[in-house]
Amino acid sequence: MTSQRRPECVPIIKPHLGGDDLHNQCADNVPRNDFRGFDVLVNGKRFDAMQLGAGVLWEVKTDNFDTHTRALQQIVIRKQVLELMRERDLARACGYGFFVGVRRAAHKAALLKEAPLLNIVIMEWC
Repeated sequence: MTSQRRPECVPIIKPHLGGDDLHNQCADNVPRNDFRGFDVLVNGKRFDAMQLGAGVLWEVKTDNFDTHTRALQQIVIRKQVLELMRERDLARACGYGFFVGVRRAAHKAALLKEAPLLNIVIMEWC
């Protein structure tokens, strides 16, 4: 990771937006998260976690995906894939890697089916 980043690419800690304790707990417990208890603003987007040493930004999805109807799962995946691709592009534009954390294997499989190049991890810690 280079020390000469554009100003919008320098991570700025921000308080969690609040309202979802499970989401915040899962984000805070991303392994080697350097900003536990906070979101990280990079390139105009609040990311859920950051592994500063590895140069990786994280988004965390805590949906109970496998309990949704098939129709709702398809809607959720379409929406999330668009959002995650945009977030990945924002991270990459600043020279960061991008990972997505999900709680269930079915959620991971559905995302990978639509976006096979995303780095998706099942959050064993969540």
